This record gives sequence, C-alpha cells and structure tokens, in this order.
Amino acid sequence: MKLIFHGHSNIEINTGDYTVFIDPFISGNPACDIKKEDVKKCDYIILTHGHGDHYGDTDFLATKFGATVLATFELAVYAEKKGHKTHQLNLGGGFNFPFGRVKLTPAHHSSSTPEGNYAGDPAGVLVSAEGKTIYHAGDTSLLEDMKIIGETNNINYAMLPIGDNYTMGIDDAVKASVYLKAENIIPIHFNTFDLIKADVEEFSRKVESIGKKCIIMKPGDSIDI
Repeated sequence: MKLIFHGHSNIEINTGDYTVFIDPFISGNPACDIKKEDVKKCDYIILTHGHGDHYGDTDFLATKFGATVLATFELAVYAEKKGHKTHQLNLGGGFNFPFGRVKLTPAHHSSSTPEGNYAGDPAGVLVSAEGKTIYHAGDTSLLEDMKIIGETNNINYAMLPIGDNYTMGIDDAVKASVYLKAENIIPIHFNTFDLIKADVEEFSRKVESIGKKCIIMKPGDSIDI
C-alpha cells in the first residue's frame, strides 16, 4: 500500500487495485503538486468534512471516474444531489469496502458545503487495509476521544493537523500523538496559507522526543507501508 501526500490534507492511498483520495483539495491549493487533470485513477473519495479546502475537486473526480464518495450522512446527501455515487456513514460507524475498512471518528471542528450550507458533523477517518491502519484526523482540536481511538485501534500511521488557528497547533498535536499511540506521525494542514504557518521541524523534534517517528512529507512525496 502506498500513501502519497498532495499538500494540505490531501492524501492519496493506492491499495491493491484501488485508488482512494482523502480530502482531494487540488484546484486552488497552492501547496498541491498536481493538477486535477493529472489524476489517472480514483475509485473512492473519503471526505472528513465539507469545507472547500477538503471537499476540493470531489465533483470533478467523482464525475470523471465514477468514484464513490464516502462521507457523513448530510455531506453524502449533498454529493448525491450533485449526481455522484455515495455511501453514507456517520461517527463511530464503519463499513468494509473492496479496498479495506473505513470508520469515521469524532472531530471537533465545523462543517459546511463550499456554498456555506450545513454539512453535518466533521469527522476523522480510520482506514484499515492490507494489515495496516491509517488515521486521518481531518480538521480538529485535541480530543480526549483520541485516547479511545488509540486504545481500540492499532494505528500504524497518524496524520494530524498542526497549523493552529483553525485546528490543533504543534503542542496539541504532540499530545494527540501520545493519545493515539501511533507508530508514525505525519503532519498535515500546515503552511498552505499564511494563517496556518507552522514550524514542522519543531513538531518533528517534539514528536521524536516522545519516542515516535515523525515523517515530514512534501507535496508529491510517497511512502510504502
């Protein structure tokens, strides 16, 4: 299984015969390494919430590839009304898809469609495939729920926002790393815009100081897991 970072919170997962995008913010993303036209395959799209910098190019990819959109009930209904195939999930619920299992977890943030309409609760995402579990926190503050997530899941890679202002900052994300008990920590949602500038090297030092591995991925970087 391969993880590819496309900047901000946009993660591409290649697992077996399937390609999955989480929060495919490509167009208008100054940190992105690709254009939406560069995407060659997309079978599923997982959305943490409805904000434009996460919903991103969902409409383009779902239309071009017939991808299925996985999201909380309200956001999935929104995508369905746009003509896309969807699978409705909600917090705490999971489902086994052909590429692996997806479970939504609580996130403390807000969520609206790109037009500003209500889009249900925000979420984090657990993806379990090929014997590995990935946690994408979405946009969130530090949550005690992360203790439970860490206790009940063997997380191999945790992707945490560190940009502050809209989400956790560095110190809260380090605390989240402790709660989650993940082997590897990948910072996301930072330095895309001025308001979320963060010293990723500081974050890395603090994560390493608690005995965990920090993997700093630049847009376009990939890792095999």
